[in-house]
Amino acid sequence: MSNKGKMRLGAFFNPTGHHVASWRHPRSQADAGINFQHYVEITRTAERAKFDMIFFADNVCVREANMEALSRSAQYIANFEPLTLLSALAPMTTHIGLVATASTSYNEPFHVARKFASIDHISGGRAGWNLVTSGQEAEAKNFGREKHYAHGERYERAREFAQIVTGLWDSWDDDAFVRDKASGQFFHPEKLHPLNHKGENFSVRGPLNVPRTPQGRPVIVQAGGSDDMIKVAAEFAEVIFCAPLSLDNAKKFYADLKGRVASHGRDPDQVKIMPGLSCIVGRTAEEAQEQYEQLQSLIHPMVAREILSMVLGYVDLSPYSMDDPMPQNLPQSNLSQSTFQYVMDMARNEKLTIKEVALRVAGARGKAVVKGSPQQIADQMEEWFRNDGCDGFNLMPPFLPGGLDDFVELVLPELRRRGLFRTEYEGRTLREHLGLVRPPSRYAAARDPVPSYA
Repeated sequence: MSNKGKMRLGAFFNPTGHHVASWRHPRSQADAGINFQHYVEITRTAERAKFDMIFFADNVCVREANMEALSRSAQYIANFEPLTLLSALAPMTTHIGLVATASTSYNEPFHVARKFASIDHISGGRAGWNLVTSGQEAEAKNFGREKHYAHGERYERAREFAQIVTGLWDSWDDDAFVRDKASGQFFHPEKLHPLNHKGENFSVRGPLNVPRTPQGRPVIVQAGGSDDMIKVAAEFAEVIFCAPLSLDNAKKFYADLKGRVASHGRDPDQVKIMPGLSCIVGRTAEEAQEQYEQLQSLIHPMVAREILSMVLGYVDLSPYSMDDPMPQNLPQSNLSQSTFQYVMDMARNEKLTIKEVALRVAGARGKAVVKGSPQQIADQMEEWFRNDGCDGFNLMPPFLPGGLDDFVELVLPELRRRGLFRTEYEGRTLREHLGLVRPPSRYAAARDPVPSYA
């Protein structure tokens, strides 16, 4: 059992909450996706609680599903563009990290580098980029493609994309801009570095037209669990959002990824692994169970089946009855292979029907869900943290704002009583919150010896 000090906590804000029926809950904001004041309030709640960061996922299409099911769902339908939202939230806050997704599949590296560098400057060093590939076939059709990139192709593109973005963030030395009115010197020409990248997928000359940022570069976050994703994460990511459903799986993932990070000559302690966790909190276990049953009762069966189909990669479940055992011969899709395997293993090991799997998965879309008293939830979080299953958690409130309020009011005091979570921020930047070093520019680093962690 390790003693790692304080755990890291992010707040993953799906607009109305992560439970598929969250928008129907009496303590949720039904129009959350386009309600800016809602985002201001929940972000300020997370900041008062001293969370490391907030996080927004994204997709660039309206989710495709059976229209009757889609019309009963609020998940990935109509929401703010997340980088625009982060820019608006930056002046409303002072400390909390601001992280959002920008896909490497349907963006250009120069755009992503410029936007996140701008947010890092606007926020005073609190920006983070969630580096992911797009997962939905429908996104391709919004960008002149009939077919989505194949799984391996997506990650080859992502690796080159990350190389370019990190290179562009080093376009200027930290002290390039003197802005000396007396001499008339605005910047030192020798401290400007064009990238001149030519690769398989991209050709980008650079330099970036934004100075080096307060954090040196925004924090790079990555989400997912496939082997292709882990390869990219080991090379570039500083925070990993993942979805193991048991402590054993979490420990295996943690050890594997930290080992791969070291194989790239990187310090494993400079990569924080934060599984998604959706908490249904009651003052007692019985109260939490009542809340869970209330939430589950709001799920329409058609929506549950469609969400299960989406989590499995849009597998067609229509030939089966909801009371049939979960079939084990379903085709593996081009989407998240790790999530597919988690769900199929769960169904097989527990001998679940399609309906049972659908209702369980639909609530938090395949991520870990815990319910109980504050002490019970803190027990599970501490067990994972102390036994090298994680460095912290990416909290996924089941409904918003109520689910976040419950966690902050009931669970955080228990974590603090155990010495597991901060009472005050240690600094002002996201890197300082996470205990990550400010990386030197590659041009400065080339002049200094690099430590090896292999």
